Amino acid sequence: MAIKRIQNRIAESRHTLPVAIAIAAVLWYLSGLVATPLYLSFAIVLLTTFLMVEINNGNALIRVYSRLVSTSFLLMITSATFLLPNLRVMITTLCYVLFCLFLFRTYQEKRSPGRVFNAFLFLGITSIFFIQILFFVPVLWLLMTFNLMAMSHRNFWASIVGLLTPYWFTIPFWLLTEDFDAIVNHFSQIAVFQPLLHYEHLSLPHLVTFVFVVVVAVIGIIHFIRKSFLDKIRTRMLFTYFIVMTLLVVVFLLLQPQHFGFLLALLIVHVSPLIAHYLSLTNTRLTNITFFVLAILLTALTAYNLWSFSPIF
Repeated sequence: MAIKRIQNRIAESRHTLPVAIAIAAVLWYLSGLVATPLYLSFAIVLLTTFLMVEINNGNALIRVYSRLVSTSFLLMITSATFLLPNLRVMITTLCYVLFCLFLFRTYQEKRSPGRVFNAFLFLGITSIFFIQILFFVPVLWLLMTFNLMAMSHRNFWASIVGLLTPYWFTIPFWLLTEDFDAIVNHFSQIAVFQPLLHYEHLSLPHLVTFVFVVVVAVIGIIHFIRKSFLDKIRTRMLFTYFIVMTLLVVVFLLLQPQHFGFLLALLIVHVSPLIAHYLSLTNTRLTNITFFVLAILLTALTAYNLWSFSPIF
């Protein structure tokens, strides 16, 4: 019989997510929930957290009962306290998670234009706030083809229509309000590139947070590559999606760090299932120690970011 260590008990406990929400609420209060205020951002993050629960449950990402996918997302996004006041980042994260929720339901469904349309509709909404997300679309089509095995002629055109649909409403609104500059500025942003590896505007807390999330990603990726044979084919395909997108987001962020906030939030979305898989499905002494080390580092990182950015301190 496998030994159940503390990491496994926490990973499989039904109290883990409620406790994490309570901790996050305290941290958001310390980040300026009332003083700023951040009520809408907090509500969006909670909704995104529960959508992560649905992604986990609907796709059986973890072979045991576990709420670590959503818990990892909530605690990591909360630790990046400098992101919390940025409502655009929170909306972008919510819309991207909704995109994943609908996209994953198309697995091996080449006749699912409705679900594909819904998925890319939310990706199109994401592009309203962060137009650079469109750079990922060709890769997402490839992942639909080879990982989700859902690409077909009808699904392809459904994705195009879904991407364009939000602009059927926003462009007429801009025209009616005679805000022509908004149209030009929005679409011109996709061609704006800063000098590569330009990190001067990033503070030390930003860099430390990024390094932590990358370390967590590396741990999760190495573990999944070593143990992926234990999972079902569908699970392997979805985790390959997370790994590919993690690597792409990291490269994009390293090359164009001006989009740091948006890309860090997207990185956390992809890394959360990877580290949850590692912490939920391992039970050696080393992994138990790793669990405590990561918990201590996350606590220290959160305290550091609170001290650096909170209006209360």
